[in-house]
Order: sequence, then C-alpha cells, then structure tokens
Amino acid sequence: MDTQEQQQQPVNGFAKWFGESVLVKLLLIGLLTLILLIPSSLIQNLIHERQTRQEEVTSEISDKWGDQQLVEGPVMVLPYKKFINDKDPKGKITTKEVITNVYILPEQLNMESKVVPQIRHRGIFDAVVYDTKVSVSGKFSELELEKSGINPNMIQWDKAKIVIGLSDLKGMKNNPNLKLGGINYQVEPDFTSVKLFSNNLIALPDLSASKSTSLNFGFDLELRGSKELNFLPLGKSTKVHVSGNWNNPSFTGRYLPENPDITNSNFTANWKIPYFNRPFPQQWEEANTSLISKSADASFGVKFMLSIDQYQKTMRTAKYGILIVLLTFISLFFTELLNKKKVHLLQYVLIGAAMIIYYALLLSFSEQVGFNIAYLIASVATIALISVFIASVLKNKKAALIFAVILSIFYGFIFVIIQLQDLALLCGSIGLFIIIAAMMFLSSKIDWNKRIISQEQ
Repeated sequence: MDTQEQQQQPVNGFAKWFGESVLVKLLLIGLLTLILLIPSSLIQNLIHERQTRQEEVTSEISDKWGDQQLVEGPVMVLPYKKFINDKDPKGKITTKEVITNVYILPEQLNMESKVVPQIRHRGIFDAVVYDTKVSVSGKFSELELEKSGINPNMIQWDKAKIVIGLSDLKGMKNNPNLKLGGINYQVEPDFTSVKLFSNNLIALPDLSASKSTSLNFGFDLELRGSKELNFLPLGKSTKVHVSGNWNNPSFTGRYLPENPDITNSNFTANWKIPYFNRPFPQQWEEANTSLISKSADASFGVKFMLSIDQYQKTMRTAKYGILIVLLTFISLFFTELLNKKKVHLLQYVLIGAAMIIYYALLLSFSEQVGFNIAYLIASVATIALISVFIASVLKNKKAALIFAVILSIFYGFIFVIIQLQDLALLCGSIGLFIIIAAMMFLSSKIDWNKRIISQEQ
C-alpha cells in the first residue's frame, strides 16, 4: 500500500509541476505562436490572391480601354539605292543593286501632354485609365552627306516615310495628320516589312521637289490609355511637358523630371534630355532597323498610382501579425502572473485565433471602405473582443482595461509604421526597443525565484 502511494506521489508531483511550471508555460506559448504561423501564412496567401485578382481586373479594363501608352518618333526613313559587288562560287564578280534605308532622327523634339486620369470600377476593384492629347512638334536634322558617304542622287526621295510609334493603337481616338514642311499628310497604320517600332504609323511625303530633310513637323495624338504614359527621347534635344489632375504620380523610366510640381489635385513635370543620354545615333544606314529593344531602356514617363493600395498595406500589416501575437501572449502571461490568475492554454489558443481572424476582417473591410477605416473597425472589434474575454477569465475589469490599452498601443504602433515609408525601419526599431524595455521592467516586478521555490514545494 505504501509502495503504491509512493509511486502515485511522484506522478502527481510531475503532473502538478508540468501544469504550474512557468518554464513549461512559456515553452507552450512559444510552440503555440509557431503553430499560428500556419494560419497567418494562409491569410497572406488570401491577400495575395485578392491582389492578383485586382491586377487581372485592371488588365481586363486596360484591354478594353487602352493599355499603357508609349509615344515614339517620329523618324524619317529614306530608301537608298546602292550597288554592291557579289562574288559567285566560280569567282566571277558581279554588281547588283540593293535597297537600304537611311534613318534620320529629329534635331529638335517637343512633346506636350495634358492628361485627364479617372478611376474605373468593376465590382470592388479599381483601375486608373486616362485620356490625353499629345502635341508633338520639332524639326528633322539635315542629311549628313560627308560623314555618312551617302550619294544624294541615289536616294529615292519620292518614297520617303515618316514613322511614328505607338504601343497600343486601339487607344487612338483620332485620325492624326502630320504637317511636314508646311504640307499636311494623312497618317495610316503601316503593315509593311519596316518594323521600326512595335506598332507603326506612317506618312508618305514626296520629297523629290525639295530633296531636303531639314523640315519642321507637327502632329497631335488623342489617346486613351491606362496605368502609364511614356515617351521615347529620339530628338537631338528632347523636351517633354506633362500635366494632369492627379495627386499621386510616380515618375518612371530612365530619366526623372526636372523639379516636378505635385499638389493635392494636380501635377506638372518637365524633361529636357540631350542626345548624349540616348542609345541612338542621330543618323544611320541599315536595311531593316528595329528600335523595340532599345525603347524599353530609354523611355520615361509617368505612372498613375492609386492613392491607397489596400492590398499592399494589408499585406504589410499581416507580415507583422506573428510579432503582435507574440507580444500579446507575453503581455497576457505577465498579466496572468501579476494578477495570480491562471489562464488556460486553450484560452491562449482562442485569443490567438481572434488575432489571426483580425487580418481577414481587415482585408474584407478594406475592399469595401478603404484601408484606414477598415483598420479602425478591425482593431476596435478585436481589442473589444479580447478585452471582454480576458475580463471574464481573470475576473478583473481593471486588468482587462490595461490589456486593452496595451493592444491599442500595439495596433496603433503597426498603423504608424504602415503609413511611413522612409522612416518605417527607424520608428519600428525604436518602438520595439521601448516595448522590450517595458516588458523587462514588468518582469523585474515578479519574484521568479519565489515562484519556482513554491512550485517545487
């Protein structure tokens, strides 16, 4: 009988130690935090899925309205007749005639665009589209005969072409006319083998009378597009002026504007680019030239961003999720020790689940009312739920109120970090340092040795 009692006492003692040990409780809380990484990852996948759907809707709207536009050109193309020597397998040399092209870029290129962006809605998703009128003017360079060694008598002046590039032709709203040397020419799509740009518009002037390339030009393009408006600096001196009623432009590409002016409702940007910065010669000779590959590296322009990207902000918030859960669990653990009220591990699980569901609330509400209001709704609801739950568990309203303040500080701290950009890392590290310091102070108020001794007894 005594032997059975002695065997039961160690077992009961181990069970009591396991149930009351501070170290074991901390290990279980840490394990629970790691387990909650799984639903937190699923929430982030859900946010990414909704963000992908937003991008799909934007692409669908762009496909019907007009995609991002890249205005290229104009370039003058002169067919050039030349004779080359050809040697056959028997060694006989014959002379044959071939046709190549001389490409001439503008001496001066000026582009001015007035953009009118607007937001199109499809369900809960938004996309930015725009209308614009691009006025292009300038002057072509004179043909460099001495440097290039071109015989002007071999140029087919009556077959000259003026080529204009546009990335998405379905966004055109007008039939443009090109004014070259004071004469108007109709512009039409080009379906020949000359693929200077991805989509070519051409005018066919007859220059046999003047036999000169030093001509002024001008034309207007009325366009629809979405997301971005870009330009290609083909001039020896390129000047671009863009303005519009949009307060959140992002300047993209190889060149930034000089002193852009951005207000609460409008923006203005100017570029002035010399030919030293472009990857094109002023004039060259080649049978078939394509500038498509070089256009992506040399283009610049403006991107019309939505002022609030709720998916990006929600994803950034969700990435801090496991940190908030861990800090909350540690705060609850200290509250448990200071109030000498035990909180069951299952109750930790329920609190953790509420904090994970918080991000689903944030995502769903942000799609309807915007990120800031959604953050307020989700935070207030989660803090109220957890505080009421803790009040019922600890039977202490004061402790629950203090815990609500702690949670409010955590969520407020994350909201401030999300709003910041350049200072996010600085403020985040300072905030975490203060939080750790506060927890160190709280831990110093607990007599850990006394608790361990009492548990062993």
